Amino acid sequence: MTSPIDATTTSAWQDLSAHESTLTPDLRGWFAADPQRAQRLTFRLADLHVDLSKNLVTDETLALLVRLAQETGVPERLQAMLRGEHINVTEDRAVLHTALRRPAGATPALVVDGQDVDGDVQAELATMYAFADKVRSGEWTGVTGERVKTVVNIGIGGSDLGPVMVYEALKPYVQEGLEVRFVSNIDPTDLAEKVKGLDPATTLFIVASKTFGTLETLTNARLARRWLWDQLLAAGHIEDTDEARTAAVAQHFVAVSTALDKVAAFGIDPANAFGFWDWVGGRYSVDSTIGTSVAIAIGPQAFGELLAGFHAVDEHVATTPLASNVPVLMGLLNVWYVNFLGAHTHAVLPYAQYLHRFPAYLQQLTMESNGKSVRWDGTPVTTDTGEVFWGEPGTNGQHAFYQLIHQGTRLIPADFIAVANPAHPLKDGDADVHGLFLANFFAQTKALAFGKTADEVRAEGTDEAIVPARVFSGNRPTTSILAPALTPSVVGQLIALYEHITFVQGAVWGIDSFDQWGVELGKKLALEIAPAVEGDTAALEAQDPSTKSLISTYLSLRD
Repeated sequence: MTSPIDATTTSAWQDLSAHESTLTPDLRGWFAADPQRAQRLTFRLADLHVDLSKNLVTDETLALLVRLAQETGVPERLQAMLRGEHINVTEDRAVLHTALRRPAGATPALVVDGQDVDGDVQAELATMYAFADKVRSGEWTGVTGERVKTVVNIGIGGSDLGPVMVYEALKPYVQEGLEVRFVSNIDPTDLAEKVKGLDPATTLFIVASKTFGTLETLTNARLARRWLWDQLLAAGHIEDTDEARTAAVAQHFVAVSTALDKVAAFGIDPANAFGFWDWVGGRYSVDSTIGTSVAIAIGPQAFGELLAGFHAVDEHVATTPLASNVPVLMGLLNVWYVNFLGAHTHAVLPYAQYLHRFPAYLQQLTMESNGKSVRWDGTPVTTDTGEVFWGEPGTNGQHAFYQLIHQGTRLIPADFIAVANPAHPLKDGDADVHGLFLANFFAQTKALAFGKTADEVRAEGTDEAIVPARVFSGNRPTTSILAPALTPSVVGQLIALYEHITFVQGAVWGIDSFDQWGVELGKKLALEIAPAVEGDTAALEAQDPSTKSLISTYLSLRD
């Protein structure tokens, strides 16, 4: 790969800096002067209605941002990714999560590094779908011959956040009589709580680890295996023999991994291991076999609709001109806020309870991708990169942190997400509760954009002494995303939208958005420190004073 283009040296960056220095955001004035603003700055992305009009931009701002994308090579880098070039340079890998959702028979065929990517993806999907059908139909049983009622997914990071988010988002599509639970934290409390009340005879564990070596995942898998053996023995379902234990694991454990030797050593039949490839980053993998738990829960047809939603956004981003390309525009808006308006965080506020895990999912997607201080050629970054993503569902957040967004001193761009047709259209008397819910969605973006002046506060008869406390400055930027309903396709569209937003930001900043070396040091040190925690005095003495003191205190408390 060529060296990244330093965004700060482009003419577009210089013009944006000059533009920002003379720009006074005035959403009230802009809307009053331009009746077509909302219409002009609203876009269609598959099923998503995306309103960018309440952002702190003019037509000139957007034109300059599009120029910035062109001058930093965003379109070229996107095409390089789609072709399978090794844009993950620190790991010398292609980045092909978009290939996971290419439809069967897509043309032209995608062959990368001699690999028939399309053929391999479709074959693995077919294997996963066949297994999902066996579990859903009751053909797959445990050692007692009973069908599976609970699937426990054991993974961490992308092997957990994506599947749990999609499962929660699509709960209305889950087959009756099936439940999925998710274990990720190495804190033994997590596993203990997740297996509480389960019948071992009707429980299936999925161990999701590409290398089958992730410390947290393998520790939890061993604990789950021990729980299974103990519970089956206590219930009299298996004999107290190694052969019986091995047979139990073969019926109650499957894997998502490519390390078949390690899978077999654990006791899982390699025929029941579903693979994926090194060009799939963990945080981009929910649409691979990492989503096996989801495929079991909602079925192959709905999982296929999820993939089709992803692909619709991929097609949009690959073929739509930059000036109307929704993921590109939203990524550029984030660059505008971070690098020119000084924003440090970004809120994602779903007005859909089933999306309650979406902000947590985006935290890994965005911050693990773009939390970098060197560019892809190893040189220091020349700008701020990344932002802290966070959020909670509305209306809960309104009664918690919206105060800071409305009247605080910090600029916090926010994305509001809602659906028109709820899964549960309930009424409170004659009132449509979902309508009341979305009235809050509309009201919050309006209040953030237009605020409330001191004169408007006084006109309500407010005592002059507290007028300042009741003033809302407005000009707080928001993007509104509306969908018809929270279908599998819409969930796929939302995920792909933010994947490409993240990509655009990384491309502008010249960073490798697809490695994650920042997570490695702590993992390595944990392995080195573990002996000290277990009482090795030499290992304890080798620690720095603070760590040594903390471990000593921990050991004394355990005693």
